[in-house]
Amino acid sequence: MRALRFDGWIAGLGTASGARVVLGHWAASPFGPFSDVMFEDADGHRLLLAPSRETADFVAGTYVFDEIRVVPVRVRVADHRHWAVAAAPLDLRFGTSRRHPAGVALRAVPGPIATRPGWIELWDRPARLLLGARTHGSARAGRHQWYGVRDLHPVTWAEVTYEGVGLGALARVEPPVRFGRGSTPRGPCVVRVTTSVAVDRSRSRTGAVP
Repeated sequence: MRALRFDGWIAGLGTASGARVVLGHWAASPFGPFSDVMFEDADGHRLLLAPSRETADFVAGTYVFDEIRVVPVRVRVADHRHWAVAAAPLDLRFGTSRRHPAGVALRAVPGPIATRPGWIELWDRPARLLLGARTHGSARAGRHQWYGVRDLHPVTWAEVTYEGVGLGALARVEPPVRFGRGSTPRGPCVVRVTTSVAVDRSRSRTGAVP
């Protein structure tokens, strides 16, 4: 097993049309900085938008999708609160508010502790009960993931278009997305996170491992 670390942000939100979007915006990763978008429409079709074949293969080797597209994924963040994402055929804009009380508590945990698998596993049940999200779980190809969340800001507004069609007002992430065994919190939010992915090379058939 080899642990790969991804440090950055995950944003999850729903829309009134029933579509749900998960953005990964990674400042540091084994592939360098990159962003990817996971999109599930109201009918349950799961789409991955990734900026390179290498990142697409790795993400698709960890999560489950019905369709994968390699497209430029551009993210702009202004004042840490206003986000703009362009990943044709999807365009996303959203804003966040002040730190959630859970974010205040998460920031009080020292970074070296917050990213330890044992600590992350300790908070799995409370996170599932309070937020509707898991902190760790198994994935494809013998992989296992740990989400070391270190901050949380609610998303207060969003505009999402897919193939030029607006998907309606901001909504909760319900039903949960079905990309893997984990999910994002039910309430739309952005979390600061260090994700660790344990890769079993002997079982991995899909996805490039650097």
